[in-house]
Amino acid sequence: MVRSIFSFFAKKKKMARSISYITSTQLLPLHRRPNIAIIDVRDEERNYDGHIAGSLHYASGSFDDRISHLVQNVKDKDTLVFHCALSQVRGPTCARRLVNYLDEKKQDTGIKNIMILERGFNGWEAAGKPVCRCADVPCKGDCA
Repeated sequence: MVRSIFSFFAKKKKMARSISYITSTQLLPLHRRPNIAIIDVRDEERNYDGHIAGSLHYASGSFDDRISHLVQNVKDKDTLVFHCALSQVRGPTCARRLVNYLDEKKQDTGIKNIMILERGFNGWEAAGKPVCRCADVPCKGDCA
């Protein structure tokens, strides 16, 4: 019995994905790489505050309903970077929801890194990083 419980937790630990943080300075030279997707989980403020060029919008309010769509949409990506306005609540919460979803589904999606942008979009913009103000859905990443 002890061995089977140990095996269960060993497998669980192996499957668990961790979430790490990345700064805007670290992300800037990487954000246009084809293996990276930036996931903007802000709600309506994305429409008037702008966004990081090429980011995908999955509003936190409907994130759970669209999580399978997100997984399908990023099937060629190995790194996802989540953010909201400050990356204090919505960004980390949605990142954790994705981790839980992937662990529950036990499918190999190719996603190896799940990250959160430190200080969120507001920090990105305050640091003078490029902001796109296009209305394209999804953003094609041609701006900034």
